[in-house]
Amino acid sequence: METSVTTKTGTASGTLLSIAPNIFSDDILKTIILAVIGAIVSFVVSLFLKWLIRIKNKH
Repeated sequence: METSVTTKTGTASGTLLSIAPNIFSDDILKTIILAVIGAIVSFVVSLFLKWLIRIKNKH
């Protein structure tokens, strides 16, 4: 059975519109903020450990 383009488009649009209210909730914003903070902390710790290893290897 073939599915028409109209049916596919309608299904995709309906799915996106039903998901959209949940995308903009406060939980998503909190998750994004925590992910950014986690990435920054991970990067800073990596730089610190590289610096620490370099200092130890010089002695």
